[in-house]
Amino acid sequence: MDTHINQPRPELEPLPERMQGLPIDDRGYPVPWFVAWVDGKPEFRAMDGAKFRAAIRERRCWVCGQRRGVYVCFVVGPMCGINRISSEPPSHAECARWSARNCPFLSNPHMVRREDEVLDNANLQENSAGVALTRNPGVSLLWHTRTFDVIPDGRGKTLILMGDPEEIEFWCKGRLATRAEIDESIRTGLPALQAVAALEKGGLEALQEQKALFERYLP
Repeated sequence: MDTHINQPRPELEPLPERMQGLPIDDRGYPVPWFVAWVDGKPEFRAMDGAKFRAAIRERRCWVCGQRRGVYVCFVVGPMCGINRISSEPPSHAECARWSARNCPFLSNPHMVRREDEVLDNANLQENSAGVALTRNPGVSLLWHTRTFDVIPDGRGKTLILMGDPEEIEFWCKGRLATRAEIDESIRTGLPALQAVAALEKGGLEALQEQKALFERYLP
């Protein structure tokens, strides 16, 4: 792990207290606890599988790594709000909100994931469970809840079924998202979810019911 001490980028908001102990990379971004390290450098596109297990078993925040309380927050895209499935464990609300407002991928709708030989060679893509939607949804959904269940993905890995929300927030470009931005994220993301649902008998009907339920939470 790179132990070089860097300073946070000046445009970033002050780190929540629990995140202040995280390492800072060469660009000035804090490295979330879950991030995998490759050759002494953080690989932001990949999670550490051991951290996933520790987050569930030891009730650790996915972002800062410290212990969670009763209320937790998932940082997901609107499609995950429809099917209530997350591939990542939850965080503290303040850690999740800082990430949604400041993380380049989460706060910038035009940022895209870069997949290359680094991930392939390290086999880090295999950490992901379920069927990953690698697009940038453009809008981050913060799903606050007190409950969640760990479920198998049918391929030997683990997914998380999020419980009923106590509160939800939509963020885009470092601010609360507009209804138009939320609707556009849903419109552009739904076809991929429908393609997966169509593979199962009654899947499309069930998806439509899930979508209708999710729409009750929209601002």
